[in-house]
Amino acid sequence: MTAVTTRTVEYPADGLTMVGHLALPAGADRRPAVLIGPEGPGVDDVPRRRADALAELGYVALAFDIHGGRWFTDPEEMLARCMPLLADPDRMRDIGFAALDVLRAEPRTDPDRIAAIGYGTGGAIAVELGRAGVELRAIATVNGLFTGRPGEAKNIHCPVWAGVGSEDPIQPPAQREAFTAEMQAAGVDWRLVTYGGALHAFHHPITRTDQKLLPGVGYHPRHAERAWRDVVDLLAECMPIGSIMGA
Repeated sequence: MTAVTTRTVEYPADGLTMVGHLALPAGADRRPAVLIGPEGPGVDDVPRRRADALAELGYVALAFDIHGGRWFTDPEEMLARCMPLLADPDRMRDIGFAALDVLRAEPRTDPDRIAAIGYGTGGAIAVELGRAGVELRAIATVNGLFTGRPGEAKNIHCPVWAGVGSEDPIQPPAQREAFTAEMQAAGVDWRLVTYGGALHAFHHPITRTDQKLLPGVGYHPRHAERAWRDVVDLLAECMPIGSIMGA
């Protein structure tokens, strides 16, 4: 593992002051960079640790915010914030664009090698950046399989990887099929991995005692590890660190 430097970054988006977590690998050279979007409740230590883990692998990583520094423990409050957001592609794009501007402004970022990954609402935002025509090297979304406006998926010019739990009632088979049909019709290089027996947010450990869960939400440690490896493999395929990692 290489030494990682982290810092909190504040920036405006969606009428809020967002609070992101930026992780930088050792060295001073430019590196491929990754946006990391959080689950619906917001940014907690889980996406921060993901950013740190990617920085250890040699990437610049920004865990971006979606709620102005807030983390929702009450799922009803979270849904009241997220559902209108998920229904408004322009708002999702604005949140993603603002985070992208922060990542591009970091001197360590190679602006020609940026990927977007995300979970739930953050994953939907990652895909929406692709639909908006942002030049990304890869997109990954876990539990964020939402269809966009008709025809806009043709603007995605990079591989899209998606993951979902087989028992996820929030992302049921019909929703998954609509998402993959959209990708296929647009000629996108897409993959969908279904993790058997997993619920919604299967990748997110329960880290707080005050956290309330929606029905159909549950952590699956084995599949969480597998999904993370799948995302890392996608990044290695599309944005290899190469000689930086001694390859």
